[in-house]
Amino acid sequence: MDTLLPLFPLDLVLFPGAPLPLHVFEPRYREMIGECLAQKLPFGVVRAREQALAEIGCSAEILEVTKKYDDGRLDILTEGRRRFELVEVNQERSFLRAEVIFFEDEVSAASPKQAERAIELYDELLSLAGADVPELEPGEPDLSFHLVAGLPLDLDFKQTLLGLRSEASRLATVVEYYEALLPKMRRSINARKKAGGNGHAL
Repeated sequence: MDTLLPLFPLDLVLFPGAPLPLHVFEPRYREMIGECLAQKLPFGVVRAREQALAEIGCSAEILEVTKKYDDGRLDILTEGRRRFELVEVNQERSFLRAEVIFFEDEVSAASPKQAERAIELYDELLSLAGADVPELEPGEPDLSFHLVAGLPLDLDFKQTLLGLRSEASRLATVVEYYEALLPKMRRSINARKKAGGNGHAL
């Protein structure tokens, strides 16, 4: 039995539970996705860096083929499932596959206070950006992933978060990152308001 996980290198970081729509157009990935669909198997999404792949990725389950094109291209909707560590990359096929080790969090619960602070910062960030603020509860599983998955944040930060193996350490990292980011956002917004009010750029 072939235990190698097919890989889809992308310039993004996928988190467990996060949706990921994909337009599949390269022949090698059409072949890969076709096999995953036929065998009901997941594939691995791993961040593509210059000349290398990130060491930690996340498997993706294909939920739906949303469109098939006459030339063989596909639009699919996938969702992140389990995190893994790359052990060895295999290049025998047209697409990459790899031996991987799946891993779960260590047993260590985050404190409610820590979770509430992270949600508070997240809500403020979305409000400043003029986006809708979803209702999140402090006890929600994998809260840290929900707080960053849909936002256009620094990929190095997201990659670091993906590899952390406790919710407490991830929430602490999110709080630290957002506490540093929010003052910059406030200054930027205030500068734009002043520039718009008096006609002079700062």
